[in-house]
Amino acid sequence: MNVRRSATALAALAALCTAAAPAAFADASPSPKPSGSAALPKGLYGAKDPKFDGVWRQSLALLAQDAVGVTPARSAIDWLAGQQCEDGGFAAYRADASAACDPKKGEFTDATAAAVQALAAVGGRSAAVEKGVGWLKESQNDDGGWGMNPGSPSDANSTSAAVGAFAAAGQDPKQVKSAKGGRTPYDVLLGLQLGCDAKEGQRGAFAYTADKGKPVANDLATTAAALATEGKGWVFEPAGKDAGKAPEPLDCGSGSKDGKDDKSDKSDKSGSAKPAKVTEAARAAAAYLADTMAGHGSHLLSAMPGAEDQPDFGGTADAIVALAAGEHSATAAKPLQWLQNEKNGALAWAKGDPGALAKLVLAAHAAGADPRSFGGVDLVQRLNATGPKPESVSASGSQADSDEGKDKDGEKKDDDKGGVGGVWWTVGVFAVAGIGIGFLLSGRKKQQL
Repeated sequence: MNVRRSATALAALAALCTAAAPAAFADASPSPKPSGSAALPKGLYGAKDPKFDGVWRQSLALLAQDAVGVTPARSAIDWLAGQQCEDGGFAAYRADASAACDPKKGEFTDATAAAVQALAAVGGRSAAVEKGVGWLKESQNDDGGWGMNPGSPSDANSTSAAVGAFAAAGQDPKQVKSAKGGRTPYDVLLGLQLGCDAKEGQRGAFAYTADKGKPVANDLATTAAALATEGKGWVFEPAGKDAGKAPEPLDCGSGSKDGKDDKSDKSDKSGSAKPAKVTEAARAAAAYLADTMAGHGSHLLSAMPGAEDQPDFGGTADAIVALAAGEHSATAAKPLQWLQNEKNGALAWAKGDPGALAKLVLAAHAAGADPRSFGGVDLVQRLNATGPKPESVSASGSQADSDEGKDKDGEKKDDDKGGVGGVWWTVGVFAVAGIGIGFLLSGRKKQQL
């Protein structure tokens, strides 16, 4: 495999999708305001410069709020819809939404797919959703997949993000075929999965993109593809916290060389046919993620080139969502518990960051846990506080109920009023307060600069 290209691809995985996902750490101090602007736009979530991740973090925030019964502020929805380009695509961020977009370099598959999912979830934006879906169809490569920008080589993360967008918009991803060749997203994804000829411990994983030589397993590509091969986006009806059996690895004892069975189609609970090889690919990817997280102490490690062995909180959250999508919630319980342990730093990592908070909310929701009681923190309240006041909050999690017994940051009030336990908790938070977040979209964009 071309080493230079591999390093670039891995660096580009600093955060999604399917998904994306955070994979790097940065200074947690506030970023500068957008150049030429005295203040952040009305309706935007977060206080940091949105240049690289404005649409991305806004989309995740809206999705997470909607998933837990929060009706986002109209100004937040309007801001996201207003970021759409004339042709239906989305850039990472448009400081001047009246300026024309660059269709080849300025519009991104991941941003568009995320925005489509969010706008489909909140409702009332069918025209914007339809335009976004149309842009994705027009940008589909001949091999059936998508790259970071229109025309760039297909990769697992962008392809998986597009699958989630179609699912959220009510379209069957299996029926989304390229204009030339009639290939589907699954043609690309299955070609990126490592089979029985890979090393033990890597079977079932996905590579980020095709390249010369053998594919290389990548955890972030696997989290995105594991969700996509279930035919789902980031939000779906949870199966329950104790649901499902442990995922099954590839059966390499018999059958084809890659361990996939092409005999027939199977059906999911909705009654729609799903090719057996796609079903088995999803299970094998989930098994790889479960084994990998168990080997690292219930979490994923950063996939950035040259990075030290450090936790990838966003990647772990994405893996939990993928496991829950396959109804392996019981398997996701340990990594979810690991994220909730404040000693591990995930809560400090996410504090004040709408995209990171949204990922934790979505992980808890998918696995059947309560994001309003996540390691002693109300993640929903924290997320709401990063943007404009929501229109409403569901009765099951009313604003009054959310606020009762918690301080302004959504944490449980200390009954000892500053006792020893509270002091050491504070020390722990400040010890990890320098940890920040980088998202796949921003990581990818930076690679272009």
